[in-house]
Amino acid sequence: MSNKTAQAERLKQRFALYDTDNDGRIQRGDLEAEARRIVEAFGEKENSPKARALLDAYPKMWDYMMEEAGLDAGQSLTVEEFVRIADAQMLSQGQVGFSTVLRPSIRAMVDLCDVDGDGEVDPREFRKWLGAIGGDRIDADEAFRQVDTDNSGRLSVDELVAAVGKYHAGELDAPLLGV
Repeated sequence: MSNKTAQAERLKQRFALYDTDNDGRIQRGDLEAEARRIVEAFGEKENSPKARALLDAYPKMWDYMMEEAGLDAGQSLTVEEFVRIADAQMLSQGQVGFSTVLRPSIRAMVDLCDVDGDGEVDPREFRKWLGAIGGDRIDADEAFRQVDTDNSGRLSVDELVAAVGKYHAGELDAPLLGV
């Protein structure tokens, strides 16, 4: 599969996860619902600081992408529109694009699953992360190894942002669809 084909397929998968009401369009409310689902999967109360960070990060990501695309945040997107916008704002801008758009959401996810409070994700926390995003079919240990580029046994926000970017660019096979 070419990188362009992989990129489009992975963005379509991301779209399907965001399309929480399965109407073939995504809108701000879909991202809010996805964030709530993840918070619930972690067993976190919605008013906790960790939950609030994620619940705020997802719609802010939407608002940013829509503003950059010159669209109103209240509009909805088809899969084709989403792929085009995500390609323009992230894929075509490389790691800078992914960091700009996704870092706040990934930081919030790390904080949500970081049980020991060290600011990084260990293998046990990573398995919990994958379970929360519906990645039960993913080989968590193999995905962790692919993402842990410094071989520290822990995943930093930088490693996770880079991994999500590489995954969506078709350069990494560790399926990190939850962000």
